[in-house]
Amino acid sequence: MNTHDYIELEERYGAHNYQPLDVVITRGEGVWVYDIEGNRYLDCLSAYSALSQGHVHPKILEAMVNQASRITLTSRAFRNDQLPLLEKELSEITGYEMSLLMNSGAEAVETAMKLARKWAYQVKGIPRHQAEIIVASGNFHGRTISIISYSSEPAYKDDFGPFTPGFVEVPFGDFQALEQAIGPNTAAVMLEPIQGEGGVIIPPDGYLKKVSALCNQENVLFMADEIQTGLGRTGRLFACDHENVRPDVMIIGKALSGGFYPVSAVLASKIIMDLFKPGEHGSTFGGNPVASAVARAALKVIVEEHLAENAADLGEYLLDQLAEIPNHNIKEVRGKGLLIGVELNPEARGARRFCEALQKQGILAKETHQHVIRFAPPLIINRETIDWALPKIREVLTMH
Repeated sequence: MNTHDYIELEERYGAHNYQPLDVVITRGEGVWVYDIEGNRYLDCLSAYSALSQGHVHPKILEAMVNQASRITLTSRAFRNDQLPLLEKELSEITGYEMSLLMNSGAEAVETAMKLARKWAYQVKGIPRHQAEIIVASGNFHGRTISIISYSSEPAYKDDFGPFTPGFVEVPFGDFQALEQAIGPNTAAVMLEPIQGEGGVIIPPDGYLKKVSALCNQENVLFMADEIQTGLGRTGRLFACDHENVRPDVMIIGKALSGGFYPVSAVLASKIIMDLFKPGEHGSTFGGNPVASAVARAALKVIVEEHLAENAADLGEYLLDQLAEIPNHNIKEVRGKGLLIGVELNPEARGARRFCEALQKQGILAKETHQHVIRFAPPLIINRETIDWALPKIREVLTMH
């Protein structure tokens, strides 16, 4: 079968809820992937930052194979010998006292929202079922009905109502608007420190610190969705670390498994996490032995291979190089660590055609919000590989 055959099968038998580039990937190694025709590409998307450790990292693969040969699933009806070790290591690495393991990022966000609501009623004393969570415009926290209820992207929500109540939207980065939105029924503020899916939108310096202080002052939980930005992507373990901010609730996923398995987690203090009682929340696959073993290995790679430090160093280099490309197509280059967005002028006629041109040059990137190209290669990338890619990126970004 050739590329066309696979695309035809997918178009015929699969739901059309994505618009992928027409490349059929069959193998990956490190920062590279290969299509079924034998062409090699530099992966500059990293599965939306899930592949920070690179494709098929040998240490994570070994952990997965070893565990899969022993036992794969117990459910949480019984205990297993991997989850407690993962929970301990998460606490040691992140500084949070407790964790709750889930599968997808959206599940972790839903978990955090439930936790915030229970805290509102049991601790803050908000009238039952009146709790509100403040979110930011341009957010992307997932695609469940509750999460799209506070999305500001029409394509994500228009035909999927009625929506879940209890959310208040304010402009991202506007501290005054956030301050004014807090009321007696505010349970939590939930933000992405950098809006990745929104186009790599970075708030003003000091914004997160002011939000954290305000939440503390007003007895409101500050919840950070670092599913995409966390675990080294922005040059620190968490993007919030750039402002020395520790949210009350931290939501992580993606790179937590190095791309091998869906693993996500909610991190919090014991006093908050202990609000969950047996039977109130759970997941058949959450915290299963394979997921836990994979996550343990993935975390170990992040720490031992200094991936956050590499992201800080090479991210600054790549950002500087991209910012020096002088041409009429680029409106702005912005980013932190190895999460970089190149926003194009409207006259450039959209980012999709640039991503298709990059594909022909052996580089895979993806457009977001029509006018932004996101560059987020695996954190194991080296300068030599970036220098290989830069002339090709320059050529594409300067095309007419």
